[in-house]
Amino acid sequence: MATETERKFLVEGNYKASVMESSRIVQGYLSSVAERTVRVRIRGERGYLTIKGAGDASGLTRYEWENEIPVKEAEELLALCEPGIIEKTRHLVPVGEHVYEVDEFHGKNAGLVVAEIELGDGAESFEKPTWLGREVTGEAAYYNSMLIERPYSKW
Repeated sequence: MATETERKFLVEGNYKASVMESSRIVQGYLSSVAERTVRVRIRGERGYLTIKGAGDASGLTRYEWENEIPVKEAEELLALCEPGIIEKTRHLVPVGEHVYEVDEFHGKNAGLVVAEIELGDGAESFEKPTWLGREVTGEAAYYNSMLIERPYSKW
């Protein structure tokens, strides 16, 4: 079974000078229940279908399955999604031996910027850049599926 281990942080400083790549993301959810989310995403010119299971107690590790699908199919599936779409720009920022994915949200979530780092396991060490703020790993309010239900602009 495929699992992902990631940590999520608020961004509180300037990371943009170190960005190596950026892409626009549009995503919606076919299912956003806590036990499983089924996400449709278009990132740049590629489409993806992702299924994520419930996280462990810490929110650090959970099941994840993802496959690339044709963009045309992703567009069709987005039309079937639950109400609400997430729009963001993802910036890839190398730091030490890792690459942070920094998501700058748009629309109803404008103003929210979070960074995620994928790790081999929960005990893996990693470098924390100066622009990294408070850790929000496992805080449901910061899950993309929750940002559709309760956007950052309503906090």
